[in-house]
Amino acid sequence: MRKSEDTRNDRRLEHFRTVAREAGLKLTHQRLEIFRELAGTEEHPDAETIFRAVQQRMPTVSLDTVYRTLWTLHDLGLVTTLGPRREGVRFDANLDRHHHFSCVRCGLVRDFESAELDGLRVPDSVRRLGSVADAHVEVRGLCATCQRDRRTSRDPKPPATRGERR
Repeated sequence: MRKSEDTRNDRRLEHFRTVAREAGLKLTHQRLEIFRELAGTEEHPDAETIFRAVQQRMPTVSLDTVYRTLWTLHDLGLVTTLGPRREGVRFDANLDRHHHFSCVRCGLVRDFESAELDGLRVPDSVRRLGSVADAHVEVRGLCATCQRDRRTSRDPKPPATRGERR
């Protein structure tokens, strides 16, 4: 891990401790490990992925504990989510202004920053639907690995996206 990543993770962990203390949330070892796992990755993992990673270090952690902790972190504003709740929700500990690139083939999600996208105004038609708490852009396409694999495979068509037929 690079020094800048260490510093970023240390800042996130300290912010977690501060918010938890202010909310009266007990800082258990399991909660710290779950948050540490999420804060240390750029993968935007779902709860099951976090569970498997934490379970390697803490065999007694339960999937229920991971889910409850992640939703508690979400309710405290310490993590955000990607995707609808009914489908594999993914969690993100990066609270800085950013956007996402999502691969439609393998599911890879990566953060990126863009001053141009940050400057976009939310249309009035969206504001008429209700109050807007936050807005970010999700760019969907093929990641470099899938694009390379596609060129070498016999499948000339991109994968179908949800709701689209090939």
